Amino acid sequence: MTVPRRASTKPAAAASPAGAPGGADPSPAGAPCGAVAGGLLLPTPHGPARAHLHLPAAAPRFALVLGHGAGGGVAAPDLVAVTAALVEDGAAVALVEQPYRVAGRRSAAPARQLDVAWEAVVAQLRAGPLAGLALVTGGRSSGARVACRTALAVQAAGVLCLAFPLQPPARRDGSVPPDRLPELKQAGVPVLVVQGERDRFGMPPRARGRTISVVRGDHALRGDRAAIVAAVRGWLRRLRL
Repeated sequence: MTVPRRASTKPAAAASPAGAPGGADPSPAGAPCGAVAGGLLLPTPHGPARAHLHLPAAAPRFALVLGHGAGGGVAAPDLVAVTAALVEDGAAVALVEQPYRVAGRRSAAPARQLDVAWEAVVAQLRAGPLAGLALVTGGRSSGARVACRTALAVQAAGVLCLAFPLQPPARRDGSVPPDRLPELKQAGVPVLVVQGERDRFGMPPRARGRTISVVRGDHALRGDRAAIVAAVRGWLRRLRL
């Protein structure tokens, strides 16, 4: 397996914007101390991905690998809040930028490419800095979908979905495409969905093995970060990692 290489670390003033190709990114705003500056560039079949590692002061008790939304990055407020809280709780957290973001593209790659790249990244993290740790995967929006589709393949103990986009918008002809509930069912492991009460993509139903936590706000999940963190912490305690 190719050994992950660290991105070069430049002063923040000279760093490339988040997701830009080439140079290292500064850690996301508000990220906890212990972040690996610049992240790790990890090869995938669809180009390099970047993993921003956030490590607790002591040896980590478990690990989370989280992905970003289709048009956003790893500095999304909900991802940053969850990362800071869980590092404080003793978790190692990797925030993963998909290859299309590392290459500087805004439009998301096809689902199959996202899944393949994600599986490659998780495999390398599990063989390297997250070796031997119980693993939860997840992400926000599109990243949550990827985590659900690949949970069994990467042997995740659970999936954390922040703002799962259940119902796609109507097509131009006015027809409504099928919802994405089958992706949630595909996870095959315990799932937590943290969903804004006004999320324009709808509200996933509760089911056995699927916990739905409704918080103030919309799809951006900017409204109540304390409630998001509390929901995630409570669910992880029940997983008994």
